[in-house]
Amino acid sequence: MKKIAVVLGSKNDLPTMMSCVETLQKFGVPYEVRILSAHRTPNQALAFARDARANGFGAIIAAAGMAAHLGGVLASSTTLPVIAVPLSGGINDGIDALYAAVQMPRGVPVACVAVGGAVNSALLAIQMLGIEDASLAEKLETEKKAMEETVLSFDEEVRKL
Repeated sequence: MKKIAVVLGSKNDLPTMMSCVETLQKFGVPYEVRILSAHRTPNQALAFARDARANGFGAIIAAAGMAAHLGGVLASSTTLPVIAVPLSGGINDGIDALYAAVQMPRGVPVACVAVGGAVNSALLAIQMLGIEDASLAEKLETEKKAMEETVLSFDEEVRKL
């Protein structure tokens, strides 16, 4: 099974991204967590992205706040899918990170989840791997059924009010 790279722009991003890591663990997906800054360690970030496929990765999740260029920097040097997780913070509370993540030039696609969308980034990466891995696709189907059952049970409860 391919690994997922979870690349953080800063150590400060780890608390938000722990739910991403926990989701990958829940589904049994191998992963590596790295801290590589688009601005402070650009050479290392580019090298990581350039070598990611050869190192067994199937997708890269890039979490960053403020200007959030990390996803685009990584995407510029790989053909793997890159999923940006804009993080809240700064004077715009994540809106600047969101804009930086979604406003990519033609030829450098970056998928983007909601501000702080750590769990959805993991689920999207798992869906990508699930294209080729039937066991992952089956686990995702089971998870979706469980979510449906939870919502229906809540619906049943409120209907009794």
